[in-house]
Amino acid sequence: MTESRVRLTGSIRVGLPPEEAFGLFTPNGERAWAHGWAPEFPSPAADDSEPGTAFVTRHGGQTAIWTVAGREPGRSIRYVSTVPGRRTGLITVTCTEADGGSAVTVSYDLTALDSSARADLRRFAGEYPEFLAHWERALADLTKSIGKPLNS
Repeated sequence: MTESRVRLTGSIRVGLPPEEAFGLFTPNGERAWAHGWAPEFPSPAADDSEPGTAFVTRHGGQTAIWTVAGREPGRSIRYVSTVPGRRTGLITVTCTEADGGSAVTVSYDLTALDSSARADLRRFAGEYPEFLAHWERALADLTKSIGKPLNS
């Protein structure tokens, strides 16, 4: 990690096959498990995972602009996310088969756009393992509620 850039990768387990797990990481799919996630689409999106789809999220007093940069349906999705004046970067989520469920690899490559955002990136990097653990717990709760428990 440089002072202005962090590259983070980790994996979680989801008790669904990759084709189903993938849907939980699309802009609208995250609504099912990510508390407070409420993407707003300036242009209607029939397929919210289509490359070029843009949306906005508001969290913690910050507005982020997101664009779907690429996807392999049922397998991976990549976003460009920018908080104007603060940070920008790529977020990639890839789902692969693992013991009847999915191993989901989540990668963030973020760059601070000003010196005051550097501390935010360092904090995010330090908390990344717990961030992913939170995702894994929320997704396990969701799969249990739909009758598909996480396979351990």
